Amino acid sequence: MATLSFGFATTSVSAAAGYRRRSNCRWRRPTILSVGWDPEGVLGPPQTGHLARLEFRRRLERDSEAREAFQRQVEEEKERRQTLRQSRILPDTPEELIEYFLDTEAQEIEFEIARMRTRLDEGFFAQLKFELGQLRFAVNKTEHMEERQIELEALEKAIQEGIEAYDKMQGELIKARASLTKILTSKDVKATLLDMVEKNEINRSLLALLDENIANAHKGNQVGDRNTRLYCNQYGRTLLEHFDATGIEK
Repeated sequence: MATLSFGFATTSVSAAAGYRRRSNCRWRRPTILSVGWDPEGVLGPPQTGHLARLEFRRRLERDSEAREAFQRQVEEEKERRQTLRQSRILPDTPEELIEYFLDTEAQEIEFEIARMRTRLDEGFFAQLKFELGQLRFAVNKTEHMEERQIELEALEKAIQEGIEAYDKMQGELIKARASLTKILTSKDVKATLLDMVEKNEINRSLLALLDENIANAHKGNQVGDRNTRLYCNQYGRTLLEHFDATGIEK
């Protein structure tokens, strides 16, 4: 089942004195991704090299033990991350929210931005800028204060870019849901798809959402869902081939 996520290309920053020591955070530049073979992101971002990724998939298909080991790793990491998410105490103030993000594991940043999106408002950034201002214009700046300033500057940039990526993804998902409804309620699915292709309305967000809808239908054994199965059996491969051939933008 394909899913959408936004990732980050990061810079390591260290904690300043006066604050508890944190693990190195790697703030990464956000991009919107369509993820198939590693939907939970447990292996991190895909490594460069199409052939290497293809060989990894083929190995999983051939080697049942490797496939089972990989699946166990996925499940264990999913459970660990779910436990971590549930155990965290949500912050009440902008000051606490800043520390909350600084204590967040790199692979959890995008999840926490989504969870805290409504809290990442003018009040949050005002507090962040206030703290940065105090550090930048301090008369007697210590090494620890400089480290703290670097840390907060990295956080500010990462949150801003993360919000931009998240909001963009949400906007695309809204459009994708409307397009999916258009497809699944159409009396002539093939004609509808061709019309959408001509209007450049087919994108990665729609394909990921449609793929997820199909997977959920099969998982729930909804064999009577005629439109979903019609697309899956007759038009899915054609649409994906068109997508690959034309290089549709995300």
